[in-house]
Amino acid sequence: MEDDDVPALSAETFAALQEFYAEQQKREEIIGKLDAIGKLKNVVFDENWQLSQFWYDEKTIEEMVKVVDASVASGGRVALISCPTLFVPVKTKIGERATVSLLEFDTRFEVHAPDFIFYDYNYPEKLPPDIGQYDLVIADPPFLSEECIVKTSQTIRRLAKEKIVVCSGAIMKPHIEKLLDLKLCNFQPHHRNNLANEFSCYANFDLDSLLEKAKSGNDSR
Repeated sequence: MEDDDVPALSAETFAALQEFYAEQQKREEIIGKLDAIGKLKNVVFDENWQLSQFWYDEKTIEEMVKVVDASVASGGRVALISCPTLFVPVKTKIGERATVSLLEFDTRFEVHAPDFIFYDYNYPEKLPPDIGQYDLVIADPPFLSEECIVKTSQTIRRLAKEKIVVCSGAIMKPHIEKLLDLKLCNFQPHHRNNLANEFSCYANFDLDSLLEKAKSGNDSR
């Protein structure tokens, strides 16, 4: 074949390919560093507002870890849906005695494979065939819309064996109660960057009493 017959890439296509390979290389470098220093070192990614990402503040993470620790027995399984900042703290706390899976759309969190499961709420049933069920499912649907909570709820019902926690905007309360039969908790999640929307926590068990017991246990030490 003559050189003139070789198809040429447009400038736009070439730039897109360069960006793709640069991102792939960056991801591989991150994975390599995690492997070298211990995969559970918490790499902090910036929030991607286009994906409606708003990270929990440290106090909220601490409280949620207490909930998980007190709710899941040894040999149990925990699913974290669209709440990636909980993964490392939860895995660090109970990873030696329980399974922790992160279901997340943002592929930056592939660094946590094999515990990372790609998840797109638009396809709520598109899950690994052998995923099984979980003793505790915690979800934070990315968008405050009826469509998002309806589809995420389908996934939650598919995965949940027993306990469910959902963190979402207060305006989603009627949908969460109707779709999942969860009750509003006194505990309120907060974010590193203050949000205009009031956020609430919902559960199908007494999450507030569990947190009080955990606090009492710490105070008595």
